[in-house]
Amino acid sequence: MNDNASALNPEDQARQQIDRQLRAAGWMVQNEDSIDFGAGRGIAVREYLTDVGPADYVLFVDRQPIGVIEAKPESWGHRITSIEEQSTGYAQAKLKWFDSKAALPFVYESTGVITRFTDARDPAPRSRELFSIHRPETLAEEISRRDSLRRRLRALPPLDPTGLRGCQVIAIENLETSFKADLPRALSQMATGSGKTYTAITSVYRLLKHADAKRILFLVDTKNLGEQAEQEFIAYLPSDDNRTFTELYNVQRLTSSHLAPDAQVCICTIQRLYAMLKGEPLDQAAEETNPAEQRLRPKTPLPVVYNPRIPPETFDFIIIDECHRSIYNLWRQVIEYFDAYLIGLTATPDARTYGFFRKNIVSEYPHEQAVADGVNVGYEVYQIETRIGSQGATLKAEQPIEKRERLTRRRRWEQQDEDETYAAKQLDRDVVNPDQIRTVLRTFRDRLPVIFPGRDEVPKTLIFAKTDSHADDIIQIAREEFGQGNPFCKKVTYKVDEDPKSVLAQFRNDYHPRIAVTVDMIATGTDVRPLECLLFMRDVRSRNYFEQMKGRGTRTLDLDGLRKVTPSAKTAKTHFVIIDAVGVTQSLKTASRPLISKPSVSLKELATGVMMGVRDEETVSSLAGRLARLDKQLDDKDKQRIQQQAKGQSLTEIVRALVQAIDPDRIEARARQILGPNDNPGDAQREQARDALVGEAAEVFTGPLIELLDGIRRDKEQTIDHDNLDALTRAEWSGDAAANAEQLRQDFEQYLSEHRDQIEALSLYFSQPARRAEVTHAMIQDLAERLRTDRPRLAPLRVWQAYALLDEVKIADPLSELTALVGLIRRVTRLDAKLTPFSETVQRNFKRWVFERHSGAGAKFSDEQMDWLRMIRDHMMTSFRLERDDLEMTPFDDAGGLGRMWQLFGEEMDAVIEEMNRELVA
Repeated sequence: MNDNASALNPEDQARQQIDRQLRAAGWMVQNEDSIDFGAGRGIAVREYLTDVGPADYVLFVDRQPIGVIEAKPESWGHRITSIEEQSTGYAQAKLKWFDSKAALPFVYESTGVITRFTDARDPAPRSRELFSIHRPETLAEEISRRDSLRRRLRALPPLDPTGLRGCQVIAIENLETSFKADLPRALSQMATGSGKTYTAITSVYRLLKHADAKRILFLVDTKNLGEQAEQEFIAYLPSDDNRTFTELYNVQRLTSSHLAPDAQVCICTIQRLYAMLKGEPLDQAAEETNPAEQRLRPKTPLPVVYNPRIPPETFDFIIIDECHRSIYNLWRQVIEYFDAYLIGLTATPDARTYGFFRKNIVSEYPHEQAVADGVNVGYEVYQIETRIGSQGATLKAEQPIEKRERLTRRRRWEQQDEDETYAAKQLDRDVVNPDQIRTVLRTFRDRLPVIFPGRDEVPKTLIFAKTDSHADDIIQIAREEFGQGNPFCKKVTYKVDEDPKSVLAQFRNDYHPRIAVTVDMIATGTDVRPLECLLFMRDVRSRNYFEQMKGRGTRTLDLDGLRKVTPSAKTAKTHFVIIDAVGVTQSLKTASRPLISKPSVSLKELATGVMMGVRDEETVSSLAGRLARLDKQLDDKDKQRIQQQAKGQSLTEIVRALVQAIDPDRIEARARQILGPNDNPGDAQREQARDALVGEAAEVFTGPLIELLDGIRRDKEQTIDHDNLDALTRAEWSGDAAANAEQLRQDFEQYLSEHRDQIEALSLYFSQPARRAEVTHAMIQDLAERLRTDRPRLAPLRVWQAYALLDEVKIADPLSELTALVGLIRRVTRLDAKLTPFSETVQRNFKRWVFERHSGAGAKFSDEQMDWLRMIRDHMMTSFRLERDDLEMTPFDDAGGLGRMWQLFGEEMDAVIEEMNRELVA
C-alpha cells in the first residue's frame, strides 16, 4: 500500500488522506458514476459535475447536497486560503441532476493535513481551521436550525445586571461583544474571589437560553476544581427564572469516559479529556495533581488523533478555568482539537496566556482594584528568617545522625562518614532539621499578638508544606509548640487518611482546626473565607501558582461570619497576613502587591499628605489600603456621615479613585494625552500624568473629612493594643533601609566578583564585554539558580530594590527576576551609570538602531518588517537574544514563523537577527 501511495501524484495523495478523514467522520465516499444514496446518511461524491466543472467532493446528507470540498496537495498548506474563491464558486454552481438555485452552505478546503471551513450562513462568513471535517449528523442538525451559531450570537439580548458586580457585568458584556465579532478566543482576567465562576455560569446560561448553544465544556485541571464548579452550577439561580441552573439544563461532571448525549454542560478535567480522546483509562489520582507543579513533563507527548466518539464539533464553547496553567505543552493540543470558541478564566495571566488568547482581553480586574472595590481584602507580609532556613548547615564527620525512611518513617542511627554541607533548599526533602521547623513555628506563635493583636485564639491559618512528609513534621511540632491536641492542627492533602473534604469543611465552618497544613490540595480554587493567615514553609516555582496560593486569603467575610469560627474577632475580616518563612515574597513571583507599604504612617498623616500635594505611589497606595480596610468596619450610619462630608462620594468610590490614579495603564493613557498620541511618553510625562490623576482623586479630601475618618478609625480600633503592635512590628517588620541596602549592594558585588571566572554569564560581562550579546536565557537562569542555592538573601528583586534606593531612582519593576539580574549586572559592570530596567535598555537601543538604519543609504524597513522587528525586540526584553528556533514559538509561530520571516527579509534575515542581538544589548 505504501509503494502505491508513493507512486501517486501529490494531489491524489491528498485525496487519499481526505478520503480517510471523511470515512473516519462517518461519510461514505463514492465516485460520481456509482452513487448509492442508500449506503448511508452522509455521502461524499468525488468529481461531481457542476456547470463550472467537476467539484473535487460534493457532500450529501439525507440525499440533499449541503457542501463541497476543494482538495489541494499538502504543499498548498501555507496558501490554502487563496483557493476560497474557487471552492465558493463550486458551492454556488448548479449541480447536475439538482434544480436548486441556492448555494450550498458548507464549504471546505483541505490538503488532507490542513482543513479549513466556512459556513455561508454566518453574518460575515469567515473560514477557520478544523481538526477534521464535520460528521454528517452534525451538518444535518445545523441545516435544521434556522440560523448559524454565529448569527444567533449576534442576536443576544442586552444583559440584565441584577445581582451582578460591576466587574462581572463588564466581563460578560465584553465577552459577548467578542462573540459577535466572531473572535475565536477571549481572556477574562478577574481577581481571585471576585466571582469568576459565577460570571462564567451567567454567560453559559445566556448562551444556552438565547443562542441555543448545543453543548458547553467547563474545563478544569484538578478534580477539586471540577467538584466546586459542579456545586456552583447546582446553586446558580438566574435572575429571570425561579428554577436553578440544573433544573433547566443537564450538567454532567465527567468521572468516566462516558459523555452523556443529553448533557448541555460538561465539567471535566483536562487530564480526563486527554485520556478520553486517546481512548485510554485514567487513574483518578492523575486528576488530583495540579499540572503547574509537575516537575517532569513529556517533551514529545502522544498526539491527539480523531476520535469518532468525541468529534471536534462536540462543544460549541470551551471555558478554561485557571487557563494560565492548562493551555500549554501537552494540553494545548487537547483544547485546539475542538471546533469551539475558547474562553479563558484566570486571576494571573502571563505573557504566554495573552499570546494564546491573541491579546483579546475582554476584562481586566486585578487584585488591587478588587481590594479598592471591597470585593477582596488586601494583605501584609511578615517575614521570619532563620539561620539554617536561609544558609543551610553542615553535618560533622563522626557525629551520630538519625536516618528516616520517607514513607514508613522507620528510624535508625548511624555515624556520619565525613563533613556534609546541605543547602537551605534541601531542607525537608533530603535533610530534616526539626529545630528549624520548631524555630519558625515558635516565632509564629510568639509574634501572634503583634500580627493579630487582641485575639484570644490562633487565627485560621493555612501552612504550605513542601511534601507530605514535611506536612507531618509540621503538624506534630505545631501541636507541641501551641500545647494543643489533635483537632487543633490537621493535614489537608489527597494522601490523608481522614476524608480531606471533611477536614476542609471543618476548617471552613468549625472552630477546629485552627491550623491546616497542605502541600497543594487547597493551594488554588478553594474558598475558605475565615482564613486570615498564610504561612509559607515552602518556596514556589511558578509566579502564577504563588498568586493563586495567595488568593486563598483574599475572600471577604463580615463580622458575624468571622466570629462563628474566630469568636474574639473585633471587626469584619479587613486583611490577611502572609508569613514568609522561606523568602517566597522576596523574588519576582508576586504580580499583585500589598496596598499598604507604609504601615508605620498613620491614616491621618497619609490623608493630610495627599491633600497637601504628596503624589508618590507608595503614599497613595497605602492611603487606599487603609481606607479600604476601614470601609469593611463601617456601619450604615458611618457610611452616611462620610458620604455627606465627602460631597456625595462613598468611601468605596474614594478608594477606587485613588487606586485608579496609580494604575499604570491609566497613567500611560494620560501621559499620551499630555504628550500627544503619536509620541512615546517618558518618565517625566508619566510622573506628570500620575500627579494629575492623584490630584483629581485627592480633591475630595478636606480637613473636616480627614478628622471624621480618623475619629471613626479610632472608635473602631479602640480595643487594640497599639503600643505593643507598634514596638514589636517595627522591630520585626522594618529596619534601617539605607544601611540594609548598602549591605546588600556590597554582598551582591562581592558575589559577582568572586564568581566572575566560574559562571559563564559573569565571565562574558566582566572579562569579555564585547561578547555580551552571546549571553543566553539559559546562562542567566543558571546564574539565578546558583544565587538561589548559594546566597538566597541576594534574591534579584531584593537587590534591585536596594540599588533603586541607593541610586535614588524611581523606576518600574523589571519584567522578570532574570531581567532584574541582567540589569543589576549591567549596573555593577558600569554598562549603565544608574539602575535601568533591561526592557528600557532594549527599547532605547532599538530606537537608535532603527533610526541609524533608516538614516543610511540602504532601503528602509517596510511596515510588516517593522512589526517583526518589534516582536523580536519584545522577545529580547525577557530572553536576551533571539535564536532561529525561537521563530517557531509564540508569538512568532502565530505570525508565520521562520518561513514568514524569510519571506520578509530573504537572505538578509540571519544578518538582521545577529545585528539585533548585538545592537539591542549594547
